[in-house]
Amino acid sequence: MKRIVPANDITMNGALLAAVALTLLRPRHVSGIRASLLSQQTNTPANVTSEQAPLWRGPPTRRRSIVRRAARYSPAELRRRRELTRAAGQRLNDSAALLSFSVLADSALEHYRGSFQNRTMYAPLAVAALALGASLFGRLDTRASKHVGRDAIYALAGLTGIAGLGFHAYNILKRPGRLSWLNLFYAAPIVAPVALVLSGLLGRGAEKVRDTSPYEEASIIRLPAGRTLAAVTAAGLAGTVGEAGLLHFRGAYHNPAMVLPVTVPPIASILLGTAALWPSRTICRFSRMWLWLTAALGFGGVGFHAYGISRNMGGWRNWSQNILNGPPLPAPPSFTGLALAGLAALSLIEEIDPHA
Repeated sequence: MKRIVPANDITMNGALLAAVALTLLRPRHVSGIRASLLSQQTNTPANVTSEQAPLWRGPPTRRRSIVRRAARYSPAELRRRRELTRAAGQRLNDSAALLSFSVLADSALEHYRGSFQNRTMYAPLAVAALALGASLFGRLDTRASKHVGRDAIYALAGLTGIAGLGFHAYNILKRPGRLSWLNLFYAAPIVAPVALVLSGLLGRGAEKVRDTSPYEEASIIRLPAGRTLAAVTAAGLAGTVGEAGLLHFRGAYHNPAMVLPVTVPPIASILLGTAALWPSRTICRFSRMWLWLTAALGFGGVGFHAYGISRNMGGWRNWSQNILNGPPLPAPPSFTGLALAGLAALSLIEEIDPHA
């Protein structure tokens, strides 16, 4: 029985014989067709020969763009970005916890020394305690999403801190001499409530960062979260340096170590502010280094203040009186809290900005 050859086989065999004949008789024509096909695939200009084509670097092809997009939204990359936002949120929770603890302890001592003459002096203690509990809860919470209760507490902390600024300003201006060095030294510390405001802002920033979808970039009020938090932290460091400089000036800088809080954190504030405006790899590296120094200075400052209390009459044996006279033990950890917030902001900046 004779085998019937399909028409498709005859056509394919004929095309194959024609290609072989063309390759043998017109090899230059075949190489030109090949070069034109390659130029269409790689966007190579038509005037570039086949020998020069591998040396020419054009824009990325659609295939490479698709590969990069697929890698960006791959399950592993999405998990990595989700973990990054969760870790940054937890570090911001650490910062808010340290700031609220500093406010809670410092306001408890200062308002106790003032005998709680105004009943509103209990408010920062209660709100700072709530913010501290919310921050610790956020630190232990492994879910990569915001919590409505924590968000509300942080908003309350910010509003309470703003009200505290008004009360402290009133306390200074109602005294004889009004805005004078004597009143700034010994009246209610004008910048102290800002720590509670910063605790609320950084805590709310933590909730916004944690709630970011891995398909999107973290943002706060439609601005990049990293740069926004870096700017807030830089301003907070500048205000804290101003308060420390004022009180250390009152102490006449009798200990050379008192110069450190007005030299190290300002550099960190300037570098972090620069990273928020013009991020680069060098700026971010130096900012990270100075922020770690600022964090260490905050813990070291507790030791220096404890030594300052021991030099008062009676030392630590008379702690119930000397701890009220100062220097304030809970004040230096605010530098550590702000430094942790700056480090979290830098991690977000380096994730988004290609130059960082």
